[in-house]
Amino acid sequence: MELLFATGNANKVIEISKLLPKHFNIQSLKDLGFKGELNEPFLTLEENAKTKAEQLREIYNKNVFAEDSGLFIEALNGEPGVHSARYSGNNATDKLNIEKALLELQGKSNRKAYFKTVIHLILDGAHHQFIGACHGTINKQAVGSEGFGYDPIFTPNDYDLTFAQLGLDIKNNISHRSKATKDFIDFLLAQ
Repeated sequence: MELLFATGNANKVIEISKLLPKHFNIQSLKDLGFKGELNEPFLTLEENAKTKAEQLREIYNKNVFAEDSGLFIEALNGEPGVHSARYSGNNATDKLNIEKALLELQGKSNRKAYFKTVIHLILDGAHHQFIGACHGTINKQAVGSEGFGYDPIFTPNDYDLTFAQLGLDIKNNISHRSKATKDFIDFLLAQ
């Protein structure tokens, strides 16, 4: 089954491809030669994932899915949330985003946070959503070299290591994205 994935993030493609059975052919925006940008104008992950999927579906008229994820930090009123990728501005990098989050958390004792992923699938014209969350805490400094995004500062509940220390195999068993993806895969396999 061919599915278009409305993302240009190679790390997300790798993570999801590792979880999908071999008979799924995932085509990313890069694979499609897509040079434009998909709009994400909304204040919720659900709406942003849906609109990205709809935009790609309109262009290619194929089965498509989009994913939107964010880190929600309790002491920062849910920031960076839907703005996680560009938290430090238009020229954001993972390093700058982490630095900003740690700066904003200085002096705050509440380090609770959660990652959330929403996958929006348009399959044969019908819309479906799959949601996953992973709760944990934010470290006071970045630790570890694996993963991407906020992985070096996020320690999931029941673990003593950050996502960046745990590695992809463990992360793929417990992360927000893996939970949403497993529900997504179960749904696809039942079709």
